[in-house]
Amino acid sequence: MALLAPGEDLRRRKIGYAPRMLSAVTYLADPADPDAIDRLADTLGALVSGVAGGLVGDAVIVAPGDIQAVATVAEATGAVLVSYAGGNPFAAGAARARREWILCLEAGDVPAEGWIRTLDRFIGTARPEVGLGRLRRPAALRTRLLSGFEAILGAGSVRAGDVVRRESLRAGAPGRLRVRALNGRIDRS
Repeated sequence: MALLAPGEDLRRRKIGYAPRMLSAVTYLADPADPDAIDRLADTLGALVSGVAGGLVGDAVIVAPGDIQAVATVAEATGAVLVSYAGGNPFAAGAARARREWILCLEAGDVPAEGWIRTLDRFIGTARPEVGLGRLRRPAALRTRLLSGFEAILGAGSVRAGDVVRRESLRAGAPGRLRVRALNGRIDRS
């Protein structure tokens, strides 16, 4: 007796699990910085394994102004480029994203080993009341303390390293989002 039917994915057999894809939104704060394009390339290069793994469905680059080098990178990678004028850069990127879940990154962020499995499991099993998953990032003590309070009270804003529902970002100020700490981390290049 076969445990799986031919062509059946083991992930689909898990109770409450529905495999999904996400959009990666990468914010490039200072495109004029000489290292900005290299940091952006590092981040986009790290996402290739997510594309191959069936997790990342599309990529959006958010940058202030119209910089030709950023447009060239976006075109070469198949990413959508969004010109950002103010407000929340991740909300600007979410307006062009195609998936329900958004992975928010800054140029230079490189998800550490195991990120695909962690995020795949999170977006496949997150209950509707969970609005945000948070990957660990290198941060100052003040930011780490704030994260501890946000885990209890909810997050007031979205930041790099978060996985959030697109509709929460599109709604603008989403109020307090219930945070689920994820077993993964973001490294910096």
